[in-house]
Amino acid sequence: MNHTINRRSSLLRMGAAMAGLLTVSFARAAKAAVQTVFVSTTAPKGYDPTKHKWLMCIDASKCIGCGLCAEACKKENGVPEGPYYRTWIERYIIPKPKPGSDLTRGEAIVDSPNGGMHGFPEPTLPKDKIEHAFFVPKLCNLCENPPCIQVCPVGATFTAPDGAVLIDPNYCIGCAFCIQACPYGARFLNPATKTAEKCTLCYHRISRGLKPACVEVCPAEARIFGDLKNLAADDPLQKFYEKNRVQVLKPHLGTEPRVLYAGLDKEVR
Repeated sequence: MNHTINRRSSLLRMGAAMAGLLTVSFARAAKAAVQTVFVSTTAPKGYDPTKHKWLMCIDASKCIGCGLCAEACKKENGVPEGPYYRTWIERYIIPKPKPGSDLTRGEAIVDSPNGGMHGFPEPTLPKDKIEHAFFVPKLCNLCENPPCIQVCPVGATFTAPDGAVLIDPNYCIGCAFCIQACPYGARFLNPATKTAEKCTLCYHRISRGLKPACVEVCPAEARIFGDLKNLAADDPLQKFYEKNRVQVLKPHLGTEPRVLYAGLDKEVR
């Protein structure tokens, strides 16, 4: 069996593992109703979430920090103005070690002005003192074991069979428990609706066969999005998995994210 087949088999096995989502015993009828009926998901009536398994991959080495993804997300999803983002870009600047230091690098400087929208200003650190600099797109990590769901007292946040982690605003009471529980800082309280909000992978788009807005506009093709249950020949997901050392954010937490990264520096958190 050749290398390509082995790698493809590995990816398919990963997809099968992801299909076995953690089964949670729901104490409230509201949660069961949300999962069964998909209230307010904006998916078309004919969409069958059991026939898909969505996956987002990000190649950090390709991200140029233009911020078009964050801007497109704001417009596509009606995200409120101000410091509210469903997806954002972080810049990591790694300084050179100080003269005489035993360290190989300085402490990372991380910023994300306006969520990275409209790009980044020149770093305040002189270029001759910078060892390395790069950009990292962030969003909901689509955890297979999401702590946000565990703490929601009314079942407003749930995992769909296709892997999307969603919030039903009709059930959300704005308690913000899920916002506090998310280790990736991916949720916020909408100041207008007083309900929790986050990335939905542009559910209204992907359930109609379109790509998320952030993927659609990325000029560097740093974001790769696809369906593990419907892999095509030479699928971008398969190529990403074959060619890269795949990582996830904060693996020690056991959340098992389904947003996969390549090209991450050890400083990324």
